[in-house]
Amino acid sequence: MNESKQYRDVSRRQALIVVGAGGLAAAGLTLLPQAASADAAAVDAAIKGLIGGKTPQAGRITLDLPQIAENGNTVPITVEVDSPMTEQDYCKAVHIFADKNPQPGVASINFTPACGKAKASTRMRLAKTQNVVAVAEMSDGSVYTAKAEVKVTIGGCGG
Repeated sequence: MNESKQYRDVSRRQALIVVGAGGLAAAGLTLLPQAASADAAAVDAAIKGLIGGKTPQAGRITLDLPQIAENGNTVPITVEVDSPMTEQDYCKAVHIFADKNPQPGVASINFTPACGKAKASTRMRLAKTQNVVAVAEMSDGSVYTAKAEVKVTIGGCGG
């Protein structure tokens, strides 16, 4: 059979199906999730935007999260701030950041003296091994920070 004859036997319907499928595939590629874009500099910028010119101090924050997370889709985190939680001295908010997620900000948790304790638990999604940073804003204007690394493994392999 002549090679050029094979191409002439393609119907208009078949050609439209192939062209349409290719167009859909190309359009679908633009809908895929974008790679993580935050980094340590983005986290630092987000924190600076939050606290302004204040200098964060180490201490008063306890971060409880796994050192190794077998599933980055649901990583548990508990953050607790050592604060008397009185009308005169309390933790106003805790902000959580991750330096390799698409956006550096993960969560912000607000507290009042009526909470009794500045402690919260949640779950977050981490794409790969990265640092998690917590920043606590106190009622007197002081700011505290803590950082921990979480190694995310996928199928038992480090990531």
